Amino acid sequence: MKTFKVISLQVVEDEELHDFELVDGLIINKEDGQKTWLVETYMSNEYIDFFQKAQQSKNDLEIQVVISHAANDPAAFMTSIRCIKEMDDHISIMFEGKLKKQRNEYAEILLDDLVQKGYSGDELIREFREKMVSKPRIPATAKPSV
Repeated sequence: MKTFKVISLQVVEDEELHDFELVDGLIINKEDGQKTWLVETYMSNEYIDFFQKAQQSKNDLEIQVVISHAANDPAAFMTSIRCIKEMDDHISIMFEGKLKKQRNEYAEILLDDLVQKGYSGDELIREFREKMVSKPRIPATAKPSV
């Protein structure tokens, strides 16, 4: 097994991203031959209703996590919530799932997103360069147009 620190967590819902501020997080590649990952997050209990509803829905939950360093591209996973534990004013949420297959096409997705937002010319170049450094999150469901 390999273990990494989770820097940030987002949940993809109806092509929108919901950010959740983490106190701490850990992700484990189980290396079990089935490509299973465990993601444990520790956060404020203000989010408990959202995650309890997601768990009760029994639907897979798409999450994006940034692993190890804030500058890394987010990794997308299809998960289910295995358990939610309440601890004083915090909660621990254990996700289990699989890494979504995707080649690293962040630059293409970002460029397409900026063009769709109406950027062009020097303004497009400036925004693209800035966002390639800041790495804003883009829904994992977005695909570059060809």
